[in-house]
Amino acid sequence: MSPSSGLYGDLPPWPEVDFAAFGETETVPLSRIQKLTAGYLSRNWLAIPQVTHHDEADITSLDAFRARLAEDAGARVTPLAFIVKALVEALRQFPRFNASLDASGQSLIVKKYFHIGVAVDTPSGLLVAVIRDCDKKGVVELAGEIGAVSSRARQKGLPMGDMVGGCMTVSSLGNIGGTAFSPIINAPEVAILGVTKAQWKPLRDGDAIDWRLMLPLSLTYDHRVINGADAARFAVFVADVLSRPESLMK
Repeated sequence: MSPSSGLYGDLPPWPEVDFAAFGETETVPLSRIQKLTAGYLSRNWLAIPQVTHHDEADITSLDAFRARLAEDAGARVTPLAFIVKALVEALRQFPRFNASLDASGQSLIVKKYFHIGVAVDTPSGLLVAVIRDCDKKGVVELAGEIGAVSSRARQKGLPMGDMVGGCMTVSSLGNIGGTAFSPIINAPEVAILGVTKAQWKPLRDGDAIDWRLMLPLSLTYDHRVINGADAARFAVFVADVLSRPESLMK
């Protein structure tokens, strides 16, 4: 049976309400992107048994390292570029995350490439730009590519060819806020990583208290493919790699 078959017929009809009966209203048509996104997200939410695992990464060293790297490179280097590289290392370590169920839902297709999707907030709606061959690109190069494709997406959108073929998606709200959320998997991927705003937190270091910059991680995974223990190990691995930013410069 297809992963999405037989899931819609039993749903009750959407309620039809005359909202104007309760007060003044305005009708605002959804953009084409919002309509498409709504359909895909509804399908993914209904078809995938998804669970979100939450953790934190200590990015105190990463934040200082990133600032020095940006100064040396003379270019803007965001934490997102390091997160993309960390995901590549995690996908290598946990190949089941770098996979997709086939259309029958009976076989797992394990990918040998590393294309990472980056969710972009645009005036017309959410787009996911796929950055290809992230294993072959350095952090500075990735930062430039992410910045360029995000700018294009916001200004004029993206062709479909730039939004397909991803292995895993990262959705970052770190420049806005929040402490955690549950991102919806971007099918046919089997996991998505959400990150929110890093916060300084006091952590015990022996008998002393040390302030550390902690980044919240929200990992949503397809429970048909990934179990909870492996999801926890994946998140711990990502957090460990992010705490050692020099290791991502290979």
